[in-house]
Amino acid sequence: MKRIGVLVFPGFQILDLAAIAAFELANIHAGKAVYKVELLSEEGGLVTSSSGVVTDSKRFGTAKFDTLVMSGALFIAPTSEKMRRFLRAGLRNARRVASICTGAFGLADAGLLDGRRATTHWSFAGELQKRHPAIRVQPDRIFINDGPVWTSAGMTAGIDLVLALVEDDLGVEAARFAARKLVVYHRRAGGQSQYSALLELEPKSDRIQKALVHARANLRETLSVEELAEVAHLSPRQFSRAFKAETGHSPAHAVENLRVEAARALIDEGSLALGVVARETGFGDPERMRRAFLRTLGQPPQSVRRVARKEAATA
Repeated sequence: MKRIGVLVFPGFQILDLAAIAAFELANIHAGKAVYKVELLSEEGGLVTSSSGVVTDSKRFGTAKFDTLVMSGALFIAPTSEKMRRFLRAGLRNARRVASICTGAFGLADAGLLDGRRATTHWSFAGELQKRHPAIRVQPDRIFINDGPVWTSAGMTAGIDLVLALVEDDLGVEAARFAARKLVVYHRRAGGQSQYSALLELEPKSDRIQKALVHARANLRETLSVEELAEVAHLSPRQFSRAFKAETGHSPAHAVENLRVEAARALIDEGSLALGVVARETGFGDPERMRRAFLRTLGQPPQSVRRVARKEAATA
């Protein structure tokens, strides 16, 4: 049995504990208790989350764990010397140590991330790099595995991280089973961007939202203004004017961002040639995709692929 210790503290984010469900579902898939999850805290006993929900915990000590997971918060939580010592001992004694969201600051304070690649919630990434310059912070990642240390982005990315841990331990079918039960993607690649082009646009009306959802689901198609306007039940002129007013972008620019996001995800997966990626995401040819990448990301698809392959090789 693999003992999983999840570290909590006063003011921790309760949503981080949702990741525990993936371990529970992996046990169900295996038909036996592969994982035993224990909540740990410095003093033990009841610990109150930032939302006011209270959970029980055990005082952490010298017990051995297969995996330690540092939870995060809506803020950067200070870590005591006792917590730092426990985390340092965990890296020596456990098979792996992980963090969710701002839990990365706990690992960093203990020196566990020095010289490693790591991520955290994008809005805290700059502060992590400022406080700990020895870390190679990569803010545009869902999760990162660097040797025995795993870090993840915002709260829900903790689920992606734990699904990856389960897949690493028990194989793809166990992770896929857990993902289906959780009704989440089986695998959002660790290199996938934290950002969502659709969320960044933030349309205010259902009509524009409906057109954007249609566009993302049909990126291989031409996606003319006329087609999107028809989906929104507006004339092309009304649609273009409303789209610009609500999102701050033209329909063509928004569609290009959606295509770049989808193409980048396919490139990160690494299995398709760039020409195929261009066709699958509606660019048509690699040169058109290259120009869009330069406008949006400041680098060509070839550079994105090289980085993804380098990260995969060192994971």
